[in-house]
Amino acid sequence: MITRTLKEISKWIKIENEISVFNDAVISGVCIDSRKINSGNLFVPFKGENSDGHRFVEDAIKKGASAALWQKDVPNPPLHLPILVVENTLIALQELARNYRDALNVRVVGVTGSNGKTTTKDMTANLLSVKYKVQKTDGNFNNEIGLPLTILGLEEDTEIAVLEMGMSSKGEIDFLTRLARPEAAIITNIGESHLLDLGSREGIAEAKLEIMNGLQENGLLTYYGDEPLLNEPLTNYAGSSNIRTFGRSEKSDIFPVEIEQNDTGSIFKVNTSNVEFKLPVLGTHNVLNALAAMTVAGYFGVLFEKMNEGFAELKLTNMRTELLQGKKGEKIINDAYNASPTSMLAAIELISQLPGYKKKILVLGDMLELGPQEKEFHIKMGESIDSDKIDYVFTFGKLGECIAEGAKTKLADDRVFAFTEKLPLIEKLEKLVNEETIVLVKASRGMRLEEIVKALQ
Repeated sequence: MITRTLKEISKWIKIENEISVFNDAVISGVCIDSRKINSGNLFVPFKGENSDGHRFVEDAIKKGASAALWQKDVPNPPLHLPILVVENTLIALQELARNYRDALNVRVVGVTGSNGKTTTKDMTANLLSVKYKVQKTDGNFNNEIGLPLTILGLEEDTEIAVLEMGMSSKGEIDFLTRLARPEAAIITNIGESHLLDLGSREGIAEAKLEIMNGLQENGLLTYYGDEPLLNEPLTNYAGSSNIRTFGRSEKSDIFPVEIEQNDTGSIFKVNTSNVEFKLPVLGTHNVLNALAAMTVAGYFGVLFEKMNEGFAELKLTNMRTELLQGKKGEKIINDAYNASPTSMLAAIELISQLPGYKKKILVLGDMLELGPQEKEFHIKMGESIDSDKIDYVFTFGKLGECIAEGAKTKLADDRVFAFTEKLPLIEKLEKLVNEETIVLVKASRGMRLEEIVKALQ
């Protein structure tokens, strides 16, 4: 993590007050939550509409912070303490991260996309760890605050940083990629997340392609080659970057030629190697995420023959296609972290294809932030369910009722149940599950369907 004196910090960000008396004070790491201060941290408060972190500055220093930033328009800074007055604390945090990143001899991988960012980040970091010292974004610290904090948490001897880049509107990826300056970048796919803000899939694609704006000269961009909205703008690309595609189609540079799913994960081969890869994660969509990670790892010199070592150690961030066991012996695929039409279709495809279960049940909730067509998306999701492969459909939420409406065009009414409260859903579900059952739980984060998973366990 960043370790610098205040005198050194003052050369990286513009400080409005006299701090020479504290020049030799050393900060080690950065924290934005006064409850989580570690000794030596630089505390960065933010001024919001409903709360102001400046109220906790003195407390943070009492808890061991070496110094704190202070926004210029907030009155009464405690200048007897090691306080650095700046124009704007968020901008100062970002500039500090930018300068620290420039001071490090680190290579950066940037990961964006509508779905699968965090999973692909985890896979990429694991594969690169076979050969390098690697750090990655913690959880989904992937925005204008989280990414600078991730950079400031890098160790001086880290060789590669794998940084996730999220967005909700245009210009956000542009800012993050110019800050991180990746040598390699991944676009996992273009889905429907953020349609409410960006209006169309074309707008989402344009926003994701911003990751190229910070890509280093002669770097690598790998993207989902089955997506026309990415292929079209990149077909005639004339820049210096190396462009590589992954996907299901044989038109991609790397694609799977065999995939087998079982309770331990996915086993697959690719067109460019005879190696059999063992991925401890379920789903064809996760095999595609793995192909993106493999492309980047290969760019950095990791051999295909060594990649199973990285896959073997893979542990995904929670609630992303976790395979769990319920109290009645049923298996549960906990994919409740988030959902969009693309990711929900992929999850339904996964459970539909899994062998060895006599009863398959979907528990699906609202997909949020889909804009004016949200009801249509949910109805179509229900209509996509194959009655020969799925036995029961449970839905939760008002938009979930639209999934149920669509599902009833394919399944009998006594196989589809819609709920707006979790307790009766759980009670009905528990009557149907046994040791020969597998249950998929999937919805947007705000629906908190992990509560259903916990009840089953």
